[in-house]
Amino acid sequence: MNKEYYNSKFVFKFVRHYLKYDRDNPFIFISALLALLGIAMGVMVLMIGIGVTNGTHQEFKKRLFTMNYPLTVVAFDNKGVTTAQLAKLQKEFPQIKISPYYTTQVIAKDADTVQGAILYGVDFKKEAAINSVLKKSYSEINGTIDSKFSVILGDDLALTLGLKVGEKVTLFFSQQQAVGFGTMPLQKRFKILSTFNSGLTAYDKGILYTTHAAFEKLLKKKPGVYDGAHIFADEPMKIIDRMRELLPRNVGVEGWWEQNGGFFRAMQLEKKALFLVLLLIILVASLNIISSLLMTVMSRRSEIALMRTLGASRKEIARLFFYLGLTIGILGMILGTILGLVSMWVLTTYNIISLPADIYATSKLPIDLPLSDFFIIIGGAAVIILIASIYPAIRASKTDILTVLRNE
Repeated sequence: MNKEYYNSKFVFKFVRHYLKYDRDNPFIFISALLALLGIAMGVMVLMIGIGVTNGTHQEFKKRLFTMNYPLTVVAFDNKGVTTAQLAKLQKEFPQIKISPYYTTQVIAKDADTVQGAILYGVDFKKEAAINSVLKKSYSEINGTIDSKFSVILGDDLALTLGLKVGEKVTLFFSQQQAVGFGTMPLQKRFKILSTFNSGLTAYDKGILYTTHAAFEKLLKKKPGVYDGAHIFADEPMKIIDRMRELLPRNVGVEGWWEQNGGFFRAMQLEKKALFLVLLLIILVASLNIISSLLMTVMSRRSEIALMRTLGASRKEIARLFFYLGLTIGILGMILGTILGLVSMWVLTTYNIISLPADIYATSKLPIDLPLSDFFIIIGGAAVIILIASIYPAIRASKTDILTVLRNE
């Protein structure tokens, strides 16, 4: 059997011809134009939507990384985490930064206002080296800690209590102290050295930092035996298992992805759902490609029959309408990509949309579209366009020459 003849010049010549405006059938051209614009709008909206979703996720990750730390060493019992154990980790992984801490729950009070919070006892110099939020506040006081009963707290907590830098805040502890013939919760007034702003209200309203010495004095903590340690590492996932092997069974290591696993899984699910929903825009636009091509086939039946009579093969006819659909779709993708890039540049350059910083961690609309996501968007659109172009092409190639010429 001879291979069916195919002339690419003939095919592309008629593709260009059918893309031109037809005065006799203007609706076909308008339908093709609407399909092109639909694809363009779908690609543009997908790029912006996924870009904003990624940008928002990155902002949340940045904030959570700062306050949660890549790795956290925690003690499962009252034996605590010793200086020797931390020194062993530092020797094995010299590139990491370690900041040991004490921690307890407190109630912050001023006048008639009370607020529950978590108090950390830290070495401010070490903690500031791995916490950029605390580092900014620490630098504002030039690293000067004039009293062991000093505290740095979130600005939202200071605002709730109506306190300012330089004033004192009363902290109530769960431990009891003897008073006369009874007991009452241990309390102590701390001087506010500075405030911090992480961008997340939950942290700014619920965390305070004081010194190791304050815990050792008030709560009788043993020096060198801590409740845990914050650790900064460039590649925490690669070293966490080895760290666990080096530590005793009463001490564990948690990664940021374990502490916030449910939150990040929810964000990934949100991104996938958004992608599928926005992809429906391109799917609907592809229906316009199908209808436009089918109308073209119906209106050009006599031309198709004539071309087949003059020697055009079924393959050439099929390729003609297939490439016609691909051309409309590809032009739509190119236009959509340009519009998407321009829109993202405008949104990131000019503060057109403002967000509440206490909810979204930033007041400026964050946009981040990785190349991997961009190619997924283009790939998804291309598959839809490819599928949408197949059926009209097959329908055109199966045009009955005798029936068309008889009716003509």
